[in-house]
Amino acid sequence: MFSKIPMPRADWTKDNMKYMLCFFPFVGTVIGLLSMGAVYLGYHFGFYPDFMVVVLVLIPVLVTGGIHVDGLLDTADAMSSWREKERRLEILKDSHAGAFAVITSCIYFLAWFGAYSQLWDYGDSIIFMALGFMVSRCLSGIGVVSFPKARKDGTVAEFSQKSEDKIVRNILILYLLVLFAAMIWINPLKGIGIMTTAFLVFWYYHHMAMKYFGGTTGDLSGYFLCLCELGMAWVLAILCVIG
Repeated sequence: MFSKIPMPRADWTKDNMKYMLCFFPFVGTVIGLLSMGAVYLGYHFGFYPDFMVVVLVLIPVLVTGGIHVDGLLDTADAMSSWREKERRLEILKDSHAGAFAVITSCIYFLAWFGAYSQLWDYGDSIIFMALGFMVSRCLSGIGVVSFPKARKDGTVAEFSQKSEDKIVRNILILYLLVLFAAMIWINPLKGIGIMTTAFLVFWYYHHMAMKYFGGTTGDLSGYFLCLCELGMAWVLAILCVIG
């Protein structure tokens, strides 16, 4: 469900899904480790920076199968319609890509290319992004178990109904505290910058979801995750220069 990584098949029973969201951040761990490995191999074998930047941009998409980018693009179409809430929710479920989804896709990947092009020359930046991929998933999971749901059906509603919300939320908060401590230990300025950015995007996500959709959905969760990670990358790119 969380990635394209081959895993043993499990039935979606209430018992099996109680704590599933506790493992969601570890998909970010895999993305982070693969990213750090790609950077190491790029330096070791002398690949051109532009080539390696494209590899870094593609790693999260390949690991997740693009599920979160799909949410980003569906949300872009829904928000750009400027229709009433019910119509926006219908657009989220529409499998067709509109013009604004295509435009958003181009901007999204160009923005990632620019961020990684800046981060490439700074040694600890990829480590921060590796931790950032976990931070975004911790916050996304907290949103799933905490925010009102825009629909009674759908993946997010099912996860929330079968999840031990309080325990899952507390575990994800604990993960965030550990990640924040690790970032502060590596570089306080960058750590504070990344975490502040992540929480600001999380606040915007809650505001947007409640105002325009009446709650969250799977697509909106993907929208948040993409914006959160991109925002952290851009702030980190700026801090690498001025910090």
